[in-house]
This record gives sequence, C-alpha cells and structure tokens, in this order.
Amino acid sequence: MATWQQLREGVSRAWDSLMDGWHQLYERASGAMTRFVPGTGKANSAGPEQQEIVRRSSGWGLLAAEVSDDAKRVIVRLEAPGLEPDEIDLQVLNNLLVVRGEKHIQREHDDDQFHVLECAYGRFERAIPLPAEVDSERARASYKHGVLKVELPKLKEQQRQGIRIKVA
Repeated sequence: MATWQQLREGVSRAWDSLMDGWHQLYERASGAMTRFVPGTGKANSAGPEQQEIVRRSSGWGLLAAEVSDDAKRVIVRLEAPGLEPDEIDLQVLNNLLVVRGEKHIQREHDDDQFHVLECAYGRFERAIPLPAEVDSERARASYKHGVLKVELPKLKEQQRQGIRIKVA
C-alpha cells in the first residue's frame, strides 16, 4: 500500500505533466487562435435567426498556418474554410502578412436547429510573422479547398563578404 507521501508525489507528477501539456498546446496554438467579431455585411442584413447564430457562435476560431521559405520566396499556407476568394484581404505590414476576412453563415434550411455551435462567424484578422523581408508588389495568392496559399518573393539580399580579423 502506498504512503500518503507517495500518493502526493504521484499526483504532483501527474499535475505537472498535465500543465506541461497545456503549456505546449498554448504555445503552439496561441498564434492561430483568432477572434471573430460580428460582421458588417451579409450577417447584419440576415434575418433574426442568423443574427442569433452569430451572437451564439464561439467568437474564436483556429486559423492554422504554415510558413516556410527557400532561397527565393516565403510561402504562407493558412487554413480558412468557408470563405470566397473575394472575401479575403491580404496586406504586408512591417514583416507581417495580415489576413482579413469575414466568414458568413451558410444554412441549407431556414428551419435548422443547432445543437452544437463551435464554428465562428464574423470579421477576423490574423497577423503572421514573416521570416524575411519580401517584395509584396510581386506576391501571388490562391485559395483552393479552404486553404489560402500566399507566395511572397524575397527581396534580394546583399551579398555578405567575409572579413578577416587578425588576432593579436
């Protein structure tokens, strides 16, 4: 039979492990958590039922992103389902790719009843740090199957020359 001290240590280790897991999850997902606020477009002109859905929605959504680069470009992929290409606004500001949009309610029947409402609706903005300076004038973007892909050519970096330093 375990002593109280052993039980206390076991619970403490389990708690520390749980807290470590939550901390890692927070670190990995905190940038992707995006606040959705009531929109200005279709949602406000919608009927009272759709306005109620917007009011009851979580208000937070996960817009997961991947940022990679090679010698010539930075590539950003952002999961943003439920949008149309013309509802997405992109801008580069101070080495950040700023993505704005508005997610509208899409209902198949007016008499639908929601029992679980985890989707977020409304306007959103997400700022994604870029690992290098880019030429935003030559950027290209595409949106397919709910994934936004932005290719940003890097600015030509000056060649770094090695300098010999004499050791005295």
